[in-house]
Amino acid sequence: MQIDPFIAGLPKAELHVHLEGTLEPQMLFDLAARNGVDLPYSTPDEVVAAYDFHDLPSFLTIYYKAMEVLVTEEDFYDLSMAYFSKAAEQNVIYCEPFFDPQAHTARGVSFETVINGIHRAQADARKLGVESNLIMCFLRDFSAESAEEHLTMAKPHLDKLVGVGLDSDEKNNPPVKFEAVFARARSLGLKLTMHCDVNQDNTTQHIRQCLDTIQVDRIDHGINTLDDDSLVADVAARQMGLTICPISNEFVVQDLTEQQIRRFLELGIKATINSDDPAYFRGYMNENYQALVDRAAYTQDEIATLARNAFEIAWSQPAMKAAHLERLDAYLA
Repeated sequence: MQIDPFIAGLPKAELHVHLEGTLEPQMLFDLAARNGVDLPYSTPDEVVAAYDFHDLPSFLTIYYKAMEVLVTEEDFYDLSMAYFSKAAEQNVIYCEPFFDPQAHTARGVSFETVINGIHRAQADARKLGVESNLIMCFLRDFSAESAEEHLTMAKPHLDKLVGVGLDSDEKNNPPVKFEAVFARARSLGLKLTMHCDVNQDNTTQHIRQCLDTIQVDRIDHGINTLDDDSLVADVAARQMGLTICPISNEFVVQDLTEQQIRRFLELGIKATINSDDPAYFRGYMNENYQALVDRAAYTQDEIATLARNAFEIAWSQPAMKAAHLERLDAYLA
């Protein structure tokens, strides 16, 4: 994919990227060798060939299996630094990456191992010009009790976190299942977001639960908001941000959702563009923006609005947010 110079140079914020989803095939092999983990593949090319996703469960099966190569603090540092380095190359100057501690503690990896490796990489990424704030996700196909346990594990590390999220398989795992733990997270000063994945069962009900019961600060994905006029009105009235992932959507639901994203812009809803799990969906931030231009002739003004939305709904400190918006304005001028 040829990246337009305007997109390549555009200062960007990324608000929906799973660090575990940035595990590139070569690093998968390198970490497997480092930690003595057997892989069902012989080459990195075979790994890519296995990425034959057609829905969310088929993606998650491969996604969680690959995580087994992540064992030590250095592994999590290397994974995170590889993402931050790629972000810097693509002029992502601010990001709020997700991580899934339950997927690691369930394998015997300590919470501290995971978060300390990531945190060290965040500090070093500042030398690359990338600022970040970390979001801890709960796995919705685990119990609410497990989420509570991991929030307790996180309490000594609250200075390393900006918020909590909810991801993994949405089927039969509505937001209200986690009402108590999200209320507790808010009481600890953390921001709240939840995945409402595209075209899932009861997804509009789940978006309504996010808004009214959980009272999230933003929604991840959220495309199906457009299916319900009352949701559209409420999301617009609350200036609720949506973190949308076009290339990911095309893999999981066979739709780039470029028309829905444009509709959000027409409605004044703060849609943003993100990469989700870029190592698996083969597209980082620039590729996601470029896909909108290539498929739907998005204009520079539309691309700029999407970029501005991300900085505006980011959970950065006011001074940092102002500096990032000033940098964006200078570029657009």
